[in-house]
Formats: sequence, structure tokens, C-alpha cells
Amino acid sequence: MLVYQRAVGGWPKAVNEVKVKYDHPLTAAERAAARAVTSKPDATIDNDATTREIRYLAGAFATTRNPAYLAAAEKGVRYLLQMQYPNGGFPQYYPDLSSYRHQITYNDDAMIRALQVLRDVSRRANGLEVLDATLAEPAQQAVNRGIECILKTQYVQNGTLTAWCAQHDEKTLLPVKARAFELASLSGMETVNIVRFLMDTENPTPAIKKSIEAAVAWLEAVKLSGFAVKDQPDPKQPKGFDRVMVPEAGSVIWARFYDLKANRPIYVGRDSQPRPALADIEYERRTGYAYAGVWPAKLLSRDYPRWQQKWNSNAPQGRNN
Repeated sequence: MLVYQRAVGGWPKAVNEVKVKYDHPLTAAERAAARAVTSKPDATIDNDATTREIRYLAGAFATTRNPAYLAAAEKGVRYLLQMQYPNGGFPQYYPDLSSYRHQITYNDDAMIRALQVLRDVSRRANGLEVLDATLAEPAQQAVNRGIECILKTQYVQNGTLTAWCAQHDEKTLLPVKARAFELASLSGMETVNIVRFLMDTENPTPAIKKSIEAAVAWLEAVKLSGFAVKDQPDPKQPKGFDRVMVPEAGSVIWARFYDLKANRPIYVGRDSQPRPALADIEYERRTGYAYAGVWPAKLLSRDYPRWQQKWNSNAPQGRNN
């Protein structure tokens, strides 16, 4: 883990297109090769990279008291602080801002995981209390900026607050396209953990409460009742199965993407053309990407009601943290 850390402080998610796997013992040659490319600009917060290593190394230091582990974890936190935009957003990669990597990235919870690490640093909690105490204040400031960015990027549709796109332009803050099959849209997946992060705010401000309530209302409004997504055996298909959306009484799912104008579910293949049904896109994408799921279910049935009970209209107001 230490040899893969980049000079800038973060970690890559893959090396030479191969996913980094820490359960793979490195040969002397592999170790030397990794150390030779520490200046590569491929550090990222995508796919748990960097946030995973910070937490693991902090835990390893708590167990072993090895100062190298602590130093690496603290350097990782400083990387998160450095990569954050002044408006509070986080790019997917830093310092490589090519292609869509420069966009504010909620996709796969990248920005939210970074903010959760910084929140734990600021609170000196969840294993990160072993880190340098002087990191707590800048981490708190970064969390505050992150919350402001979240509030400003929540999409307003016909005058109504709704949800978030998986990625937003870092200047205009509007929803934008990333990969060919990830159009500017509203996300039934990423919105969930954004809301959970906001709900973990101590003494939420009226703006935070409004944001949470609007997003929950949107998730309730766009749910697809009476359907389920299943992988059904199909020997005619390359993988031996097909992924289909089928009627199922009592089931509720959400689309990954909804169009920005009318909240219609959209399913997009590599041709970037939005289509109304999962069956309308190519097999490779249909079975290789999560276009529908139950992501908001526990948020709506368990987490939000608990938050509502805790922070009712008479709850004290406070700062964003």
C-alpha cells in the first residue's frame, strides 16, 4: 500500500489498467516498478481509492504504531484537502483533470466518501482520531464547503428542488455527461448517499433540512412500483443470462438515471441515446452496469423517518458540519 501512494498523496485505482489488489504479494521487481512511478498523476477517489487506504493505514497505525503508516494516512488526508475545488466540489482525479475527470463527481459516491473521511478527521472519530489533530480544523472547513456545494448542485426542476446528477460541471454546477452511457440526468443511486451524508450533519440548518426533504420527496415520486430487475438464465446470451425488468407485485425499484425535464427513467448504451426501457440497450451494457436497483429503499423506510424524528421543526438550528 505504501509503495503505491503517489507523491501528491493519493492512490491510483489501477496500474497499467490492472486494478490494484493489496492481497497480491509484490515481487522485488514489482515493488521497484511501483516506486519508480510515484510521480504519475493518476491518484483518484474513484472506486474507493485513497479513502480506503487512509482508513486502512490509520487502523494499521493504531495496531502497530508504525509511524510510516500514520505519515501515509495523513498525507492522504492532505491530498483530499488539496484536490477540493474552492466551491467545495471534488474532481474524480487529481492532478489529472483530463476528459471528464475534472467534473464534480458524485458518481459511485466518490465525493461523498472523501467528505466522510474529512468529517471523521474533523470529529476525530471512526478510527481517524489517531491522525494529527491539526488536520481537524481544515477538514471541518472542507466539509462545510462540501455541504455548500451539495446544496448548490441540487437540481432545480421547474422551480422545485429534486436530486443530483452523478457528475456536475465544476464551474456552472449544472448536471453534465461523463462516459457515453452516463448522460446529464438525475440519479436514483448517487442521490441516496448524498442525502445520508446531509442527514449526518449535526444541528442541520434550514437549508440542509430543505435539501433532504426535497430529495426524499423526489425519490418517493420517481419510484417504479410493481417491477423488479432479475438476471434470468438464457443460454443464447454470451454470459448465459439476460438482465430483465419484470412485473412483480409488491416490488419497488428505482432507475439509475432520470431525464432532467420530466423525471422519466432513461436507459443509455454506448451510443449515448436515451431509451425508455432496459431491454432497448445493448446486451453488454444491460448486463454490465446497474441501470436499476433498490438503493433508496432503506433510506426511505428506515433512515429518513429516524432523522425526521430527531430533527423535527422544533430542533435547534446550527452550522453546517
